[in-house]
Amino acid sequence: MTHCDYKKLYVTYLACRKNKRLKNSSAEFEFYLEKKLFSLGNSLLDVSNNYTPLPFSVFVVTQPKIREIFAAQFTDRIVHHLIVSHIQPIFEPKFIYDSYANRKDKGTHLAVKRLQKFSRKITNNGTRRAYYLQADIKSFFTSINHQILFDLVKTHVKDPIILELIEKTIFYNCSINFVKKGDLTLFDKVPAQKSLFHIPLDQGLPIGNLTSQFFANVYLNELDQYVKHTLKCKYYIRYVDDFIILGLDAGELEIILAKIDTFLKEKLALELHPNKCKIAPISNGIDFLGYVVRPGYVLVRKRVVCALKAKLAEYNKILENIPKDQKVDSDLLNFMLASINSYYAHFSHAQSYNLRKHLWEKHFNKLQEYFLVVGGYKRFKLK
Repeated sequence: MTHCDYKKLYVTYLACRKNKRLKNSSAEFEFYLEKKLFSLGNSLLDVSNNYTPLPFSVFVVTQPKIREIFAAQFTDRIVHHLIVSHIQPIFEPKFIYDSYANRKDKGTHLAVKRLQKFSRKITNNGTRRAYYLQADIKSFFTSINHQILFDLVKTHVKDPIILELIEKTIFYNCSINFVKKGDLTLFDKVPAQKSLFHIPLDQGLPIGNLTSQFFANVYLNELDQYVKHTLKCKYYIRYVDDFIILGLDAGELEIILAKIDTFLKEKLALELHPNKCKIAPISNGIDFLGYVVRPGYVLVRKRVVCALKAKLAEYNKILENIPKDQKVDSDLLNFMLASINSYYAHFSHAQSYNLRKHLWEKHFNKLQEYFLVVGGYKRFKLK
């Protein structure tokens, strides 16, 4: 590995370290920085013999839905960043404009804005009847076929070291080299088809890795190209495995859905989720990424509002149970503040002023003693 390669490895380390300096694994790596970087660099010289991923930390989260998270160790996260930094410039020009997940200058809010723009165009600002097809893929991350994915990647990636790193990352069975953490009883509640512990060895990517996020876009770029260039769908948006197509004829959308179903099965070994495919009038509102999108306005999804109300009730109860003569821990207040502000940041991208004001007046209760409103109920700060 050349001096230039080590310099790139160091830059990759800096990118990986961002916002993670307080974690034990990154702190230990930083303490032995030079030694560990050169050790990693030397192992990458002969990938087939020396580089092997370390055990994953795996735990289960329950929000927004129950799923396994596989967290790679810091050394492996550097390798993942190295892979993505190399292949991103190769694949990014090949992606369609309207793929919004895990891409620079994209994201949920721009996807929602784009969908609203599409809905305005096709309905002529709400004056013409039109329809939307919405679907997602059944157990997407655990259904990705390793060989199909690797074949898609190696068509465009020619660097032998990077390609071998990619092969090791894709085909590595993280379900046999791991440490379980958190509430162990939750593992039994994860549906078998969504667990890397219960699927065939030739499929599945771990949720929680940077490479998995990027490879997901590489995999579904095949669907994007098919929808845009073969089916000629003008109004198409995808966020991870959730995609929407707008059209003037519900019957035509039914035909498109059937063609997509066949394409996914034959080309990508994927299936549409039978309970999450629908065709309906755009005037009903499109439930997408935590919002309900209509041509004239965007509202916050009711489930998201209910989730915040539940958190506010929980936080109020915690504060009410603290004795009056006891000072409230600042870390606790900052945790509550960050959580609430994240919801309000989401709300601010919809027509939600009255909702934000109502929540403050009717649901903050005890929290009002510690928080101040900032910027027209857009966020809060501590008193």
